[in-house]
Amino acid sequence: MKTSNGKSPIILSTLAFFVLTLPLVFAATAKEDSSSEGAVFIMTNSAGGNSVLAYSRGADGSLTFSGSFSTAGLGTGSGLGDQGGLALSRGGRWLFAVNAGSNELTVFRVSDESTALTITDKVNTVGKTPISVTIHKQLVYVLNAGDAVTPANIAGFRLSEDGGLSPIPDSVQPLSGVTSPAQISFNPHGTILIVTEKTTNIIDAYTVDEDGVAAGPVFNVSHGTEPFGFAFDNRGNLIVSEAVSGALSSYAVSETGLLRTVSGSVADGQKAACWVVVTRNGHFAYTTNTASGTISSYAVGERGALKLLQSVAATTHAGPIDMASTRNSHLLYVFDTGAHEIQGFSVGADGSLTGVSTVSGIPAGAAGLAAN
Repeated sequence: MKTSNGKSPIILSTLAFFVLTLPLVFAATAKEDSSSEGAVFIMTNSAGGNSVLAYSRGADGSLTFSGSFSTAGLGTGSGLGDQGGLALSRGGRWLFAVNAGSNELTVFRVSDESTALTITDKVNTVGKTPISVTIHKQLVYVLNAGDAVTPANIAGFRLSEDGGLSPIPDSVQPLSGVTSPAQISFNPHGTILIVTEKTTNIIDAYTVDEDGVAAGPVFNVSHGTEPFGFAFDNRGNLIVSEAVSGALSSYAVSETGLLRTVSGSVADGQKAACWVVVTRNGHFAYTTNTASGTISSYAVGERGALKLLQSVAATTHAGPIDMASTRNSHLLYVFDTGAHEIQGFSVGADGSLTGVSTVSGIPAGAAGLAAN
């Protein structure tokens, strides 16, 4: 049957459906992309009892203290010299905290409002002095820095639906030797693990099979001196800070863990480039310059090429170290260890940073920063 305008009733009803549902679709998308809900977490790393401090986040980037949640483990009481001591799962349901003083890893379930934490498990890390943790789906790997007797290593665990951790057989692997590691992280596909070694200038790569078992490592020589923090862009290129060089380098990563330098030691003109964040769209990278009290920004090309945007994208308070960005990368937070503060910045479409918030009273020795 045709209507007077020649349109079928089925077509008209279909069009009406789309017209009626489009506002709902756009509303859902707006909510998903919104910065209105979330939280920021930091570890106290106290030797007398480690805890996670939670702050609810407003749409304007402001932070409000929500509570302190014990990890049931011990910290060290001083900085860990790491990146990734506190890590959220991609969906924000689980929060992982290293207990470097008791050689344990704690798992929290994050409440729907992101403001309350409940311990679901705590396990021994099969090594000494855990400093960094990474998650890909149900796979969890921790980096143990070791001590004078026990060498550094990595160890893998599988996360259950209820937040329990079980060791992955044959997942414990060594580093290059007596070293001072900084971070462990999966690549975006979960097929490669990367570890940076500060004192040896080596970047370790481990392949991860379908069962979650890490093999290796492949030892790659860093382009610059003292590779420290790092992050991947959304195409899997590796972007690494160099503390002594005061620079970032980028690498293409092969399926076997071999690194090929894309941009070597692109200097930011500051001192002690250490922690790294890359925006979710892969367009921008940031590094904190701990000795300079600044954040530098870089543009990231499609193939991982780096270009310095601003040597001083933002001036922080004393001793900026850990950074974390929200899921949509609209907000960036930095922990200023010398000032005992967390500062928040909004991220512009051009990669620029604008200060939006500061909270004080963070205890000395705190470490790790995570945000959603």
